[in-house]
Amino acid sequence: MQTTEALQQPKSSPVTNSSDDQEWTEVIRPQTGLFDLRLDEVWRYRDLIMLFVRRDFVSTYKQTILGPIWFFIQPLLTTLTYVIIFGNIAKISTDNMPQLLFYMAGITIWNYFAISLTSVSTVFTANAAIFGKVYFPRLTMPLSIVLSNLVRFGIQLGLFLAIWVYYLATDSRVHPNWVIILIPLLIVVMAVLSLGLGMIFSALTTKYRDLAMLLVFGVQLFMYATPIIYPLSRVPAKYQWLILANPMTSIVETFRYAFMGSGTFNWLYVAYSSAVSLIILMVGILIFNKVQKSFTDTV
Repeated sequence: MQTTEALQQPKSSPVTNSSDDQEWTEVIRPQTGLFDLRLDEVWRYRDLIMLFVRRDFVSTYKQTILGPIWFFIQPLLTTLTYVIIFGNIAKISTDNMPQLLFYMAGITIWNYFAISLTSVSTVFTANAAIFGKVYFPRLTMPLSIVLSNLVRFGIQLGLFLAIWVYYLATDSRVHPNWVIILIPLLIVVMAVLSLGLGMIFSALTTKYRDLAMLLVFGVQLFMYATPIIYPLSRVPAKYQWLILANPMTSIVETFRYAFMGSGTFNWLYVAYSSAVSLIILMVGILIFNKVQKSFTDTV
């Protein structure tokens, strides 16, 4: 006859789920204030920014016949149109500079600024579905737009440089100078300005949708307040202060002066554009930071 012995097991201690004993890869906390920017978090998501850059660049001309060739066609056709209309029909002076090179310089600079501004301004409305499903620092999205457009700008800058080299070898009116080393600074200032303005408008368009249409119209008008189709020297003296108040004016003029030796270069103007761009960027980040917490309720 077999006997069954009861097996005695030691009582297990209660399981504790204290958060102090666990390490989390991501902790989402509410923002504590307007100046809680969390830029370190944006830096940790730099790989995501690069993925957004690749997505924006690839998807722009996906399923198109000519693909990236449009990067060359658009500025070329625009430049030729300006040469015919403003250079030959309207007879607007280019300060004795080759018309093709003069207009191409302005268009190359302006295209990057205008496209970056309008793209960033719709970041909330265009990406509302993504923002509502997964968490990531919202600031990565406008940053990726500015960087992806920088790739496009680099391609168009290469086209401008090819035309510039041709005129440098065949036209004695082209005189590059040491200011050319400031080109990276001009690009950064222009990117900062477009990013700041874009984030301001992106925050406003979450509540007022018609501002997006107003911005497209406003950018077109803003171009005429920038010396794209005319040199600053041809603006009457009593109106020059108004044109110089535009931070894009010194960027365009310095760009032309660097490559062609014609234009207006002044350290004070460059410093003004840089300061205004930084102020606008800070204001844009603060407004963007405030709106991102509740934009899903209004979009």
